[in-house]
Amino acid sequence: MNDTLSRQKFLQYTASAGAALLLASLESFAAEKADKKLKVAVIGCGSVSNRYLPQLLSSPLIEVVSLCDIKPERAVEQNKQYKVNAKTYANIDAMLAGVPFDMMVTLTDMQVHGELNKKALLAGKHVWSEKPMANTYAEGKALLELANRKKLRIWGAPAVVNSPQFAFMSKTIQEGKLGRVASAHGQYGHTGPTWSAFFYEKGGGSMPDLGVYNMATLTGLLGPAKSIMAMTSIVNPERTVDDKGKIKVEAEDNAHVLLEHDKGVISHVMCGFNYFDPHGHEAGNQSLHSIQIFGDYGNMRLIGYDWETNGVILDTSWTEPPKLTSADKGGYEWQEGARVVGESMVKGIEPRINVEHALHVLEIIEAARKSSATGTKIKLTSTFKWPMV
Repeated sequence: MNDTLSRQKFLQYTASAGAALLLASLESFAAEKADKKLKVAVIGCGSVSNRYLPQLLSSPLIEVVSLCDIKPERAVEQNKQYKVNAKTYANIDAMLAGVPFDMMVTLTDMQVHGELNKKALLAGKHVWSEKPMANTYAEGKALLELANRKKLRIWGAPAVVNSPQFAFMSKTIQEGKLGRVASAHGQYGHTGPTWSAFFYEKGGGSMPDLGVYNMATLTGLLGPAKSIMAMTSIVNPERTVDDKGKIKVEAEDNAHVLLEHDKGVISHVMCGFNYFDPHGHEAGNQSLHSIQIFGDYGNMRLIGYDWETNGVILDTSWTEPPKLTSADKGGYEWQEGARVVGESMVKGIEPRINVEHALHVLEIIEAARKSSATGTKIKLTSTFKWPMV
């Protein structure tokens, strides 16, 4: 009898074992929190908190107990505006030493996500982080290892895999309705944020801000990428932003990334801060789509954006017109991630979204920059449990 394990079987075994341990940790936490609410602290009270706070406050299983911002007046203002009744803090150290809580929700400038998330984990807190969860794949992997050692959980946005449209597209592919899938495309861009410099500074860029959505959707639908090739550029070398005036752009504001998946499937993501789009975030018109998947029996198009879904057009006939289906959002909103994982912890169930997927996308972003700089194809090392639906 051969006792050796193939790499594929080893990965499957360790993945299932890891999943069992993670689920056990959730079940244990849920037992401890029986008939109690998950206490949440939000760090970063800027524009994104306007979308997160209503979601968190809508949950009967979650209580927001702390608000924190380096501009403390913003935490105070959000506390009043949303009637949170939370304690407010000017820095993470004060918050960690303040009112006890279970999970931190990180909504700050992306460049400091990694260090803030590490502090929270070291203090024994679970973490939901806006994208990206760290500045590098190595930093993100270290965060996950730290969380595992301390029997804590960490998750990273985006939550695009939660939408009913993602589930419909995944099942359509898995059921073979498109035939042999060959290619896919994702795109997301606008003319760039004006309210903060961090989008354009080192560690920012259009990939971790915009491309991250399409990367998460396409890998979630088609499976982990094995390698990538990319070209990135800075089209607009100077920007004028509200908080710092005129600045030099240091991170890519234009990116095209090719991803190689298993079985010969190739996908493409384009994103940038120089894309004129008069439809903005209201791409409800049936002719406007952001994701398209091609097979030899059919193709399907995601109407709207993968984070703001409006339905799926499925085209599988030479004679019948394409059909708009799966138009019901089922309550899905892009900002629901922290609420969903928080409720999952209280209920002791494993959510669809997982940190390994977020890490895989983070490795893609880092590899894309390396590919562009060197003109080479970059192999990836990370993976995640797939299919997700």
